[in-house]
Parts: sequence; C-alpha cells; structure tokens
Amino acid sequence: MSNNYRIDNLQYCNWSREIFQINREAKLDAVHVTIVYHEDYDELLLEIKKWQKLAENNSDLIFLANNSTDIEKAKKLNKTAVFFGFQNCSPIEDDISLVEKVHQLGCRFMQLTYNNQSLLATGCYERNDSGVTNFGREVIREMNRVGIVIDMSHSSEKSTLDAIELSEKPIAITHANPSFWHNALRNKSTDLLKNLAQSKGMLGVSLYPHHLKDGSNCTLKSFCEMIARTSEIMGVENIGIGSDLCLNQPDKVVEWMRNGTWTKTKNFGEGSKNNIGFPKQPEWFLDARGFNNIEKGLKELGFNENETNGILGNNWFNFYKNI
Repeated sequence: MSNNYRIDNLQYCNWSREIFQINREAKLDAVHVTIVYHEDYDELLLEIKKWQKLAENNSDLIFLANNSTDIEKAKKLNKTAVFFGFQNCSPIEDDISLVEKVHQLGCRFMQLTYNNQSLLATGCYERNDSGVTNFGREVIREMNRVGIVIDMSHSSEKSTLDAIELSEKPIAITHANPSFWHNALRNKSTDLLKNLAQSKGMLGVSLYPHHLKDGSNCTLKSFCEMIARTSEIMGVENIGIGSDLCLNQPDKVVEWMRNGTWTKTKNFGEGSKNNIGFPKQPEWFLDARGFNNIEKGLKELGFNENETNGILGNNWFNFYKNI
C-alpha cells in the first residue's frame, strides 16, 4: 500500500454525509475541521456533541482522530481521520487550565486569535499590533506541553513572529497565502514565511477566493506558480494544503464568523456590503476533489512525484508526527 497521504488541513463545511463522501472521493486520509470561531467552553461542548453524533452516524466514512497513527489507520480503512481545531482561543476563556481540558476533548490546533485582538495576541484586522501578551506566553508554553499546535492563520505580523520565537515546537499557518502573490489582509509576508520555515513550521496554502489572486477567477496555473515561488522562499517540505473550504454554508454563517457577538454593526471582513456571502470557489477547486487538479498542475509546472505528494499531504503527515 502507498505511503502517500492526502490531507486537507482546514475545512469548515456545513457537515453532512454528502461532504464526507466527497472527501472520500478526494481520497483525503485526514482533514482538520474548524469547530470554533467565537464559542466559549460550554458552547464548545455542544459542538463536540454534534461531532460525536456525526462520527457515529457516518462511521463507515470518518472517525475522530488524535494523532498521526490515526492518519495511517484511516488510510488502511479507507476512511477520513477528523482532527478538531479552533479558529479562536475563546474556549479557554481566561483560564489556562482549560488548555489541557480542550486537548483532552480532541483539540489539536488552536489559533491565538481570529481577526481581532484576543487575550493572547493581535488579530490581522487590528490597527496596532502589540504582539503576544503575557497570558499568550503562558498559553503557548502550555499548548507546547499538552500537544496543541499554535495556529497563527488570522494573526498579525508581530504576533506571529513572537509566536514562532516563543514556541518550543514548530507552529502552523494552516490556511493563508503569501502576500507577494495577493496582498490580502490575512496573507503573509515573505519575511514571516522565511521565519516560519527556519523554525520548521508549516504553511497550508488556501483556496478561499478572498485570499487568491483574481479571486474566484484565479487560475490553476497561477496558484501552482505561487506554490513554486513560495517553495523557493520556504522549502517545499514546509508547504501543504489548508483549503479553507466552506461547502454548503448559508450566508448567516459567514456573518457569525465575521461578527460573532463583539459588534452591533455589520463587519464584512474581506467581503463588502454588495458581496456579503461566501465567494464562489474557482472552477478547478469546487470541493476537495480539486486535489486531483492541483496534483496535475504541480506536475505540469515541474514538481517531481515526491515534492507533489509532499504538498498534497505527506508534509502535513510528517508535521503531525511531531505534535
């Protein structure tokens, strides 16, 4: 049996049997799923209950996973291993003891921030970036201890550089692209990507249209050329996929992501008043089955078999081995 793994290290879909089947058709051995945007600890428990039910009702397709051996197991069983992640630190509230608790509940990735300032660090939409806070330093140490990956996908530059320096383990940017290619607020500078690679951290390149050059009209060739240039900066072994797929989500969900409970006015994020919903996916990546197109595009650009398989999942698998 092949030792090549396919991993999408960020999806936030309106989960259903249909989507689990699509991920199986895409031959995904593992997927990191967002289960938190702004939820507190008690609300997290409700989300986990929903996932336990989903796993029970779709046990022929998925199972809830904890470590890299579960990815190997998933491959053997022709199932997809599901890893929990948070796009905010809200479930730990202001209590460091909850870091270990959320790990016990299955959390393996946690962003120190979403778009705003959190108790731990600064989000990418803030005007001033004061970096990782005192509480943030303690939480990073505790996340390292229990085995939760520090994810800085939505965090600002200084906070991310601080996290790279403070963390004893490699951190991840699970879903973002380089700003040299598309200068979105949430995409990352060349300097930051160099620092990430030097610390053996991972970048999951994103398929979310607001982070793509030319948005929904981004071409496969342009996307693969971006990966090629990024690999010159970071090394190909530090790059994977974090699609940020949001399949079948109603627009009210994107409103929750952007606004949570923190504002009474409408925040449109990287959308606008006239474009408030989820943007349309590029034709070549409508869902995870688009991994096949990325494979083809990378090979056409000159990536060899090993490099291509690394980007499509083996690099994430190696990263998971050290969580």
